[in-house]
Amino acid sequence: MRSRDCKNQHYGDEEMKAKIRFFARFRELLGTDIITDPLAGTTLAALVSNIARNNKEGYDAIFDEHGNFREFVILMQNGKRVETADAGTIMVADGDEIAIFPPVAGG
Repeated sequence: MRSRDCKNQHYGDEEMKAKIRFFARFRELLGTDIITDPLAGTTLAALVSNIARNNKEGYDAIFDEHGNFREFVILMQNGKRVETADAGTIMVADGDEIAIFPPVAGG
């Protein structure tokens, strides 16, 4: 991902923007409505991982010791559920909204 300081530099591709939204406990740890500038070819897994690394407790809540999504994490791209096992192969596109939820409980 590009930092905001580099956003005027072009790397051969149009500049992209994506919004990351964490919910419930994840939001408490990592915030919400995070706008980021991913590089072309960034996967969903890499994008979420890079943002989550800003808070160790938040990262550990979402990812296991091998860097894989925990089995209970719910990941969505533009309102459609994505299997976390596929997140390492799905690319982020300009304008994407990525939502990350902890397990849902209720009754």
